Amino acid sequence: MKKYISLGIVSLLLFSCGTAKKNASAANQLQEKYWKLIEIRGQKVTSENYFKEPHFILKAKENRITGNSGCNSFSGTYELTTETNRIAMYNTAMTRMACIKPTVEEAFIKVLETADNYTVKNDTLQLNKARMAPLAKFVAVYLK
Repeated sequence: MKKYISLGIVSLLLFSCGTAKKNASAANQLQEKYWKLIEIRGQKVTSENYFKEPHFILKAKENRITGNSGCNSFSGTYELTTETNRIAMYNTAMTRMACIKPTVEEAFIKVLETADNYTVKNDTLQLNKARMAPLAKFVAVYLK
């Protein structure tokens, strides 16, 4: 009997370690990367749509999000649940500069507030709401 209990405990510990590594790996796919906005609600985002490049970075330390919405800078906090690809962003604060050029700013901030899950494939991130079409797509930009 003790033999079976010991095997069960060892199996549970090995499974837990594997799951922790998988979750850390999933978080690493998202965190500490510069995610450049390339599409919002099915429309391509080009330089005509912004004053400054819209992007965000998920900082692992203290679960902070920072970025630019096309004109103004923003920051806030986020939560990731990597087992179910869930994401929530909240407590967002933003500068309020007047922007001469029309931007995707309002739609971008709305996406961040609305998204509840994500999909990552290679260097492309999609933010989604429930099972609807992607709200926005981003590409990872690696800084030199």
